[in-house]
Amino acid sequence: MQSLIGTGVALVTPFKKDFSVDVEALKAIVNFQVDNGIDYLVVLGTTAETATLTKDEKELVIKTIVDANKGRLPLVLGVGSNNTSEVVAELKSRDFSDFVAILSVSPYYNKPTQEGIFQHFKAIAEASPLPIILYNVPGRTASNMLPSTIIRLANDFKNIVAVKEAAGDIVQAMKLIQGKPKDFLVISGDDMITLPMVLAGGSGVISVIAEGFPKQFSEMVHLGLNKRVEEAYQLHYLLAEAIDMIFEQGNPAGIKEVFKSLGLSENTVRLPLVNTDENLAKRLHEFTNKISKM
Repeated sequence: MQSLIGTGVALVTPFKKDFSVDVEALKAIVNFQVDNGIDYLVVLGTTAETATLTKDEKELVIKTIVDANKGRLPLVLGVGSNNTSEVVAELKSRDFSDFVAILSVSPYYNKPTQEGIFQHFKAIAEASPLPIILYNVPGRTASNMLPSTIIRLANDFKNIVAVKEAAGDIVQAMKLIQGKPKDFLVISGDDMITLPMVLAGGSGVISVIAEGFPKQFSEMVHLGLNKRVEEAYQLHYLLAEAIDMIFEQGNPAGIKEVFKSLGLSENTVRLPLVNTDENLAKRLHEFTNKISKM
């Protein structure tokens, strides 16, 4: 899918100081992405603190992003659970007319076998009205979706079109790229190894850091896709310090500090997440101000 090549961002859900959803801040964040070269937006991913949103709040977030985007960028919706039947039910009932694909995480907590993961996504593929991006993130799910399982799914189901690969393992990513069907996309889910993955044959990224520094990170990805290696690595090393910092004390606490520095939103997160400490907040503010002046 051409619309999923390049830089996607996993949008945060900004909260006011009273922990309610900040609709105006979310609109501003969407416009910030559109105005600075992002290729597509991912709605209700992990970075959106989706696990702490009520059903009504999720609908509010979707409506706000759709309205603010005004059809300018492709939208991907996070639809995932460790309850297969729950995902299938949502796929059969929701209106997906504003979206080009869904992003569905490998089942977490249950720790299924590779066959269990395959059967989970088989059921989703048979129910989904949209193309599917698999999401492998072992650090959150406690199980690694192996390249052999991903490639099996890609070969068996034509509507499984991509994987967001966030194992943080460049060797595993390269095995995926080597063995995948021709048009299947391997998308980085790890900001720090995005450029090496792109240069190895990956299709881009679904990013957190790009949300705060969209112009620089999306330019790096496009330079990588065009094999302009030296220029791309200059931007990679410019942003590498910030990539470490935004994940140092948890996501999205770090990226929300960046948004606070940019004047786009408060830094509020919901429990069980907490804000960064003062030292990290200070370092993030200093880095953001430095990049803003460049």
